[in-house]
Amino acid sequence: MEFIELLKAIILGLVEGLTEFAPVSSTGHMIIVDDLWLKSEQFLTEPVANTFKVVIQLGSILAVVIIFKDRFIDLLGMGKHIKVHRRPHLKLTHILVGLLPAVVLGLLFEDYIDEHLFSTSTVLIGLVVGACLMIAADLYSTNYQHKRTLDQITHKQALIIGLIQCFSLWPGFSRSGSTISGGVLLGLNYRAAADFTFIMAVPIMAGASFLSLLSNWKYFTLDVLPFFTAGFISAFLFAYVCIRFFLKIIGRVKLMPFAIYRIVLALAVYVIYF
Repeated sequence: MEFIELLKAIILGLVEGLTEFAPVSSTGHMIIVDDLWLKSEQFLTEPVANTFKVVIQLGSILAVVIIFKDRFIDLLGMGKHIKVHRRPHLKLTHILVGLLPAVVLGLLFEDYIDEHLFSTSTVLIGLVVGACLMIAADLYSTNYQHKRTLDQITHKQALIIGLIQCFSLWPGFSRSGSTISGGVLLGLNYRAAADFTFIMAVPIMAGASFLSLLSNWKYFTLDVLPFFTAGFISAFLFAYVCIRFFLKIIGRVKLMPFAIYRIVLALAVYVIYF
């Protein structure tokens, strides 16, 4: 395998790592990059290319698991201090309640989504509409003082955030963009909304990725393994750095800069394509 092909894998991993958990839609970016670049690779058939995208997504998921490892240990009841809780705290049931709506709708409409919504034109719609939701959340937050932390989230709030997360089934809308916006609109502070988003994303993304890998294991051949490995490592490293940085700045910059970026990106791609 030539160096230029490994470089492309690293760049694609970079795109995945930087966008998977930022509120800009990694799926939308990967569809755009796929149309512009990935499909041009002669050695990558469509099933192999799709498997590669699953592999690099797992790199991003691993970054979240490492960053929130203490929280996941507590959720699983393995933490030393998880004996008796006398104050509100995030439970595994909050995560399950938040996941349920998207899991159900995703299973019901998976074939329709794959067949009709994975295109550049539908991504542009998702980018713009998702940006409008993020702007609305920011405008709301300027009028209210949000003090509710991650450990103060209620099951009702988790369910509503999960319902709002269903918008992200439309490629380009963004899982983190929808859930962070929903959390802010429900009274969570930005950091709490972001933390809940990232933690909630791991089981649903990991489950879907592993199922996809099981059905596509035959595409892990020696000739593409270096390409897959380079992409996985790249996605993990860039996702780790991006998430750490994002969590530090989200309370200050909020969602508006990301919303503006989404609209500018949609306009730029529209001009290029149409």
